[in-house]
Amino acid sequence: MVLALVLALFLAGYTELRRRQIQRRNPPAGILLQVDGAQVHVIEDGGQADPGAPVVLFVHGASGNGQDLRLAFSGLLPEAVRCVYIDRPGLGHSDRRLPADAAPRDQARRLLATMTALGHEVFTVVGHSFGAAVAAAMALEAPARVQALVFLAPATHPWNGKVAWYYRLSALPVIGWLFCRVIALPVAERVAPLSMRHVFAPDPVPPAYDARIGLELLFRPESFRSNACDLAAFNRHLADQARLYPRIGQPAVIVTGDQDGVVWPSIHSRGLKRDLPAARLIELPGAGHMPQHAHAAEIAAHILTLADGTRALQPAGGEPAPGAGRPS
Repeated sequence: MVLALVLALFLAGYTELRRRQIQRRNPPAGILLQVDGAQVHVIEDGGQADPGAPVVLFVHGASGNGQDLRLAFSGLLPEAVRCVYIDRPGLGHSDRRLPADAAPRDQARRLLATMTALGHEVFTVVGHSFGAAVAAAMALEAPARVQALVFLAPATHPWNGKVAWYYRLSALPVIGWLFCRVIALPVAERVAPLSMRHVFAPDPVPPAYDARIGLELLFRPESFRSNACDLAAFNRHLADQARLYPRIGQPAVIVTGDQDGVVWPSIHSRGLKRDLPAARLIELPGAGHMPQHAHAAEIAAHILTLADGTRALQPAGGEPAPGAGRPS
């Protein structure tokens, strides 16, 4: 018992030391806003010269932050487009109000309020994985503001199964808090390389991906717990939200890899296509759960088409190569 207590105190001290190091090593790259009483981290690129420039909001998935999608599309979208990358509540440098903010609907409201604070009233939303559910919730919440949607490897529909035990444990009151303060960080640091390879498979992990997006921000106790709360309740929230999808009338593109080993395209991507008949479903042969990195140029072209079809916008660097995806 004494040995266990000493070990727990040592791990708690190590966690706090690493938390401070991680915070110092990964300062905010954008601005910090106070929205509805919580801090929100926002990075904006492009579109500064034109007040009427089309605006694209990028919503990242679970276990990440806004830098993931920024890394994927930086340099591929022209300066004529205003790109907004926001850390979802509790992740990156954005605050979380536990137990609130776990539902995609609640996060959608926070992002809508943030876009209002930034002065962006109408915009296209690009959502990856969990972020696709938030994007769909934004379209339902404010249909007049969300003009178009791009769903990347979406996680949008309920499924038969459970999330990993450590997410369920981390989301529990008291016990979850202790788990995140003592055990989660040292374990997460060691399994992160394997987890990244799994998420990207069969595509390769981009060079220095973890350092370039500040992945270790996730390992901080408060962020790990926020992410766990998102995922532990995700299936239940999707069961409530998915039945509303037929109300979404905005133009939409769904991009999925047929080798996605994280979410099932048959449930989520094809489920969205079923619920949004006018949406375009693009299946990428041989692609995994992170198509925004392996097929960034092709996806950027679809984003531009939806962001403002009335302008002669072209991807940075010229015409995109013909897409390899199978449209349906």
